[in-house]
Amino acid sequence: MIKALESPIGKLYLQIDDGKLTAIYFDEPLMHLGTVAIQQDESVYENVKKQLNEYFQGERIQFDLPLSARGTLFQQSVWRQLPGISYGETISYQELANRIGNTKACRAVGQANRKNPLPIVIPCHRVIGKDKSLKGYAGSLTPIKQYLLELEQKHINSKPF
Repeated sequence: MIKALESPIGKLYLQIDDGKLTAIYFDEPLMHLGTVAIQQDESVYENVKKQLNEYFQGERIQFDLPLSARGTLFQQSVWRQLPGISYGETISYQELANRIGNTKACRAVGQANRKNPLPIVIPCHRVIGKDKSLKGYAGSLTPIKQYLLELEQKHINSKPF
């Protein structure tokens, strides 16, 4: 099931399969590519919607959702590290490579980050270049990364979490 959700960064398309959030798309997904319309429990969508709205309002710093991020073992190892980056903080791709125990995998880490199927929820936006540049969100998505980082900074500085 894919459902749209209006957000401050535009329409998000949420893919839910077998009771788990499997993808968040910033652009309308191609519905005909392997997506089967199966009757789903609407409560999963409502929970995802609620938690994303709380995040955008600065009321949520971590997500508690049933997730299923599909990827290679390497990608999974990178994605498992992302929730460990604190809300409002950033680390470099090099630091992320260090955290997975592969200091020479900086570029591969960047590619895994780029393929994260659950942006925002698995916070790949918190990974930036060593020079503090917003690398990793291709082209038109850079403003989204900047928005998410500024949103977190705004709320981290205004609330004692």
